[in-house]
Amino acid sequence: MAQPTAWDSHPEPLAVDSAPLPQYGSGSLADLLPTLAAGMGVPGTTATITELAPADRNCVFLIDGLGWEQLRAHPEDAPFMTSLLGSSRGGTGRPLTAGYPATTATSLASVGTGLPPGAHGLPGYTVRNPDTGELMNQLRWQPWTQPRAWQPYPTVFQLAHDAGVHAAQVSSPTFENTPLTKVALSGGKFLGRLSGEDRMDLAAEQLAAADRALVYTYYAELDGAGHRFGVDSDTWRGQLMHVDRLVQRLAEQLPPNSALYVTADHGMVDIPFDEQHRIDFDEDWELRAGVALLGGEGRARHVYAVPGAANDVLTCWREVLGEQFWVASRDEAIAAGWFGPHIDERVYARLGDVVAAARDDVLIIASEREPKESAMVGNHGSMTPAEQLVPLLEVRS
Repeated sequence: MAQPTAWDSHPEPLAVDSAPLPQYGSGSLADLLPTLAAGMGVPGTTATITELAPADRNCVFLIDGLGWEQLRAHPEDAPFMTSLLGSSRGGTGRPLTAGYPATTATSLASVGTGLPPGAHGLPGYTVRNPDTGELMNQLRWQPWTQPRAWQPYPTVFQLAHDAGVHAAQVSSPTFENTPLTKVALSGGKFLGRLSGEDRMDLAAEQLAAADRALVYTYYAELDGAGHRFGVDSDTWRGQLMHVDRLVQRLAEQLPPNSALYVTADHGMVDIPFDEQHRIDFDEDWELRAGVALLGGEGRARHVYAVPGAANDVLTCWREVLGEQFWVASRDEAIAAGWFGPHIDERVYARLGDVVAAARDDVLIIASEREPKESAMVGNHGSMTPAEQLVPLLEVRS
């Protein structure tokens, strides 16, 4: 049979079920805290990351933006964490998956609640609020929405606290009273400290404060450097060096019977600044046709159609983007398991009529609607290994 020539071949759009799914239920961020809490005897929790051995005192240090692939690519800048790569995921040397989309609000909610996005209901950077019809930014919580109505499940920290485990969060004071903290990470004590060094010292103190302890601490600046300058910049590498020293500082202070887990909410990819790699929704009439709201972010879009136009929007987005993005209808994305094994009823209409996840190094920017986000060098959100895989480095005492 003759092979098709370049001008008469018509590549098929990427199949929805060809996207590499997060390992919900066995190796995702949503499985981490329930596994640790179950090891401490907290009712209502189950150990689903079977490689992890129980410990009486558990500390999770989440470094925003530290993907597995980025860490492995910079051994000279992170010698201590590099030395721990073999410890990841219970000594298997394998990473966890973040969950879809691989973005901060979604991942932090998955970590704190122990639930996948389809259940906790923060399924993107911005999503439509079905009650108002407006886009809601779930990281900044704008426009304001009643937190407990939006995410009603208790956090694992709250379950642990109720079971008599000493639960504490050590983070920037900025985050103490934010709605995202309330719905994703509340329960037990919140202790605010500005410097990373102070957070490490206090986290170690909180671990030692009780025979059973669950402590969470967080560092955001690596992610900020990646967004602004890229994950191959001197600024990003400087932040990586700093956070490597913080990890070592905390590891050297662990009290007896402790396990420290170093993980992240997502990885990141740098996207070139040209029209081939940055498709501008605000200047593309085909992509705008029939679209009422554009949600999500550049590599993980929720597309909300005007009434009656959902099928046409899906067809158009597949034709225009289908070789570079996995493009699915809402029901196709749900059936494929992108957001987890099930979707709560209250979450269903928050998902786009069309959901688009980038496979290639490409973005759908919106230069007029999202000028700041459209100017970022480093980006994340999709299901590629660079974005999806995160470490679970382990130190025990």
